[in-house]
Amino acid sequence: MLKFRKNESARSNQSPQPPTLSKAGLWRPLVKALVAFVIVLMIFSLGFAAGRGDLKIRDQLANNASQSLPEDLNYSAVEEVYDQLKAAYDGQIDSAKLLDGLKRGLVASTGDPYTEFFDPQEAKEFDEALSGSFTGIGAELGKNSDGQIIVVSPLSGYPAEKAGLRAQDKIAAIDGKSTTNLSITAAVRQIRGAEGTKVTLTIVRGNDQPFEITITRARINLPSVEYKIEGGIGYLKINQFNEDTAPEARRAAQEFKDKEVKGVILDLRGNPGGYLSGAVDIASLWLPEGTTVVTERRGGQTVSIEKASGSSTLRNIPTVVLIDKGSASASEITAGALRDHKAAKLVGTKTFGKGSVQRIDELSDGSELKVTIAHWFTPAGKNIDKEGITPDFIAESSQNGDTTKDPQKDKATQLLN
Repeated sequence: MLKFRKNESARSNQSPQPPTLSKAGLWRPLVKALVAFVIVLMIFSLGFAAGRGDLKIRDQLANNASQSLPEDLNYSAVEEVYDQLKAAYDGQIDSAKLLDGLKRGLVASTGDPYTEFFDPQEAKEFDEALSGSFTGIGAELGKNSDGQIIVVSPLSGYPAEKAGLRAQDKIAAIDGKSTTNLSITAAVRQIRGAEGTKVTLTIVRGNDQPFEITITRARINLPSVEYKIEGGIGYLKINQFNEDTAPEARRAAQEFKDKEVKGVILDLRGNPGGYLSGAVDIASLWLPEGTTVVTERRGGQTVSIEKASGSSTLRNIPTVVLIDKGSASASEITAGALRDHKAAKLVGTKTFGKGSVQRIDELSDGSELKVTIAHWFTPAGKNIDKEGITPDFIAESSQNGDTTKDPQKDKATQLLN
């Protein structure tokens, strides 16, 4: 997943407190306020700094923030549903749940699996996962083009991988409950739990029959960066792009340069993405300052061009980037930029194919809105959404979970020797 840092996000702390739903005459203003709240946030967030530069919006887009709500939205129909529900329902209506459902419904109406509303608890869990420390099974989830919950990438060395989960596995059920129409956030919440407890997933792999995998939850502490030097080749693995990525990767790059490595392997396999700025920072280790790393477009118009900055410590050092179907979003930005500028060759298998940019906005009650604000394009002008990046050299991973062999890394080493 690709996103902007929270401290770079638009924050809205001006939403009025919702009125009591049981009071006559207040439902329509509530609906209008919430619709305005979502629409304005989606536009307002575009005007703030993102990554290394401001999103530069044309006047037409900027002016939209001050326009009134669309006249063709039939608020009376929503009010009618509420009135009928209140009058006919045999039971208590929880106003808080009703309001929560309205917010989620507004966001879900986009049909975009990456645009989501998080209540305060979900927001906390989401932030913990991005920090690299949480309790769960150690797997990034997503949705495929059919709307099914899938494993984007199992994290190396953690319960999901050890139990045999693979990238692109479909999760049909969680503890016997179907995942049909389940959001990614809801699926994550069901899978997470206390350390030492178990969760059973019903998996569909390819065209095989469904089967169950029971996984014991554990504390996940995932370092952003790991590196070493082997046989004169620097090996840099990035597990996800977070706030620690850039400084840790710079230290590794400087050590590689000081020890005069003959080549570098950048391992982005199983990396589901993270902060856009992290991807730009990593690409900047190879690319000259001012070189385009990624272009963001909204509605066909360019709104931002992110460029390399810094000393390009690893420039002109032969480099191979390892990718696979678990490499997504920010990983694909980095790999695409390095290849387009002929700074690296790509080895492995086709990547996941997530070409959209999300922004996180913190709301006044501690909840959050994650919204797709643009799509990104490689320096050569390619958007890989749902397509992925095909490597220069196809190399499959080790078969049958044999961790003693790594054909992809072996191919990279061969190219650098």
